[in-house]
Amino acid sequence: MLDLKFVRENPDLVKENIKKKFQDKKLPLVDEVIKLDADNRAAQAKGDELRAKKNKASKQIGALMAQGKKEEAEKVKAEVTAATADLAEVEKTQTELSAKIKEIMMTIPNIIDPSVPIGPDDSHNVEIEKFGEPVVPDFEIPYHVDIMEKLHGIDLDAARRVAGNGFYYLIGDIARLHSAVLAYARDFMINRGFTYCIPPFMIRHSVVDGVMSFDEMDSMMYKIEGEDLYLIGTSEHSMIGRFQGQTIPEADLPQTLTSYSPCFRKEKGAHGIEERGVYRIHQFEKQEMIVVCKPEEANMWYDKLWQNTVDLFRSMDIPVRTLNCCSGDLADLKVKSLDVEAWSPRQKKYFEVGSCSNLGDAQARRLGIRIKGENGSYFANTLNNTVVAPPRMLIAFLENNLNEDGSVNIPEVLRPYMGGKDIIKP
Repeated sequence: MLDLKFVRENPDLVKENIKKKFQDKKLPLVDEVIKLDADNRAAQAKGDELRAKKNKASKQIGALMAQGKKEEAEKVKAEVTAATADLAEVEKTQTELSAKIKEIMMTIPNIIDPSVPIGPDDSHNVEIEKFGEPVVPDFEIPYHVDIMEKLHGIDLDAARRVAGNGFYYLIGDIARLHSAVLAYARDFMINRGFTYCIPPFMIRHSVVDGVMSFDEMDSMMYKIEGEDLYLIGTSEHSMIGRFQGQTIPEADLPQTLTSYSPCFRKEKGAHGIEERGVYRIHQFEKQEMIVVCKPEEANMWYDKLWQNTVDLFRSMDIPVRTLNCCSGDLADLKVKSLDVEAWSPRQKKYFEVGSCSNLGDAQARRLGIRIKGENGSYFANTLNNTVVAPPRMLIAFLENNLNEDGSVNIPEVLRPYMGGKDIIKP
């Protein structure tokens, strides 16, 4: 969420940013919120005037009563009563105006970084760099579910009977591999100096409002009926929510955290949820990175975060590339974002396995996360990035480590988490 003063002083810049986001329908909101802000400040001034008048009159009443001037005191009392009624009306107006202003400010997108390419959708994302050499073997790579089924590692039919489309049972060595990847990712991030956390898997509406846009919430979040609770779509939500309303001393920054959680997503409007596979699903597990830092350190941490994901995948010999996400592909709170994509030998192309985001002070402003410095307090910056998110990541893993006989090689870094196994055989 932008600073209202910034919008008031830079309306043309804010409108230009909205155009770059291809959200022209939001352009009238800028003038509307500036008008509402002017009305609200006028109401504030009127309220201050009425309060001053009321306080002055209240003091007069006591003095007049002490002087025995009861009739004059009663007249002043009537003035106080009238001022009180007027003040109540003004305060009601202020409450209504403040609510309207907040509603609009929550929908105006964050100012994007100058490095963000301009484009309406993800087809305009720009490749930055490739890591590792993509390989297409001289034998046919089966669909990932067929690989798993040959290894007796998945049961989608039972999951469909139990929970519907978009769910799965992982079994045996595939289930173990799934857990091994998460455990390895956990230790990988701990070794890079991040503090490991397991957060709440449900959050209140106030936190949801703070960490994501309305459109994201509608398409992603599952609401717990009858409770002020939502299932998290990623542990970033509850991890950033941990700092809600807090003022963090500069000496305690940066906060560098890595968190595990299950993730729950409606995937409303998403294509592919009916497909036979585990690429787009309602439930999965993920290891995440979260950083809370000073604004001047945000870009440095952004580069460190995505590099961690690249290094993790390369340690398992999976080729990856990075993409600079274009303006139209950025959620409203993001300053910039980078996708990490893994190589698929079967499809002969890359597909997304992680996303790194710099949100500037947008989440901090919504949640009231401040930093205490020598010259006062200011809003923190927040960043997040996927370390690894199986079972989607398992698609890349299985395809890149598959042998012609259907067996799957286990990279050396994962063997300690697989009981020493170096291969999974049908």
